[in-house]
Amino acid sequence: MTFSTIVALFSAMVVLASIPSVSVLTVSTRSATSGFIHGVFTTLGIVVGDIIFILIAIWGLSLLAAKMGGLFFLIKYLGGAYLVWLGIGLCRAKLNKVETAAVMESSWLSSFIAGLSITLADQKATLFYLGFFPAFIDLSQISYLDTIIIIAITIVAVGGVKLGYAFMADQARLLISSRIRKGINMIAGCIMIAVGVFLMIKP
Repeated sequence: MTFSTIVALFSAMVVLASIPSVSVLTVSTRSATSGFIHGVFTTLGIVVGDIIFILIAIWGLSLLAAKMGGLFFLIKYLGGAYLVWLGIGLCRAKLNKVETAAVMESSWLSSFIAGLSITLADQKATLFYLGFFPAFIDLSQISYLDTIIIIAITIVAVGGVKLGYAFMADQARLLISSRIRKGINMIAGCIMIAVGVFLMIKP
């Protein structure tokens, strides 16, 4: 890959990652209700999911992905149900200043799973990448080094943008009172439930 190709691909992925979407909504919600670190883990889940789809697209495994349709179908519903469960938890949560390490670890994992779920639930992402990458690179001539570069671009571009959203949401959370935060938790919970339902019912 040439330097100009790398810059063009990076720029395109930054723009795509910046567009308001379900992933942006999820990252912002987790960060605004639970803190920046949860936004980080949600972002990590999203990036891991993107990398999985990118590898499927790059190495011509679209046929395998098609045969795994049942698995993606299962992930779609399990992921959606999990987000609904997180949303209900947010709506019912009481503001607590004291959190144990065990609770924090569990919450970080739940944030990672939330990010991974919303990405893997979209099987069409493979088709998107199959159509997206040929505009920048010849997939038939791609090398291992090119693959590493593309993954690095994804981590920096997608991860960087989502972390930006997480940081802004977290800063907004720190500037508001506990009473308002309780209301935000309710709204965020409803949003998470809506996102989960959307994942389950979308074609």
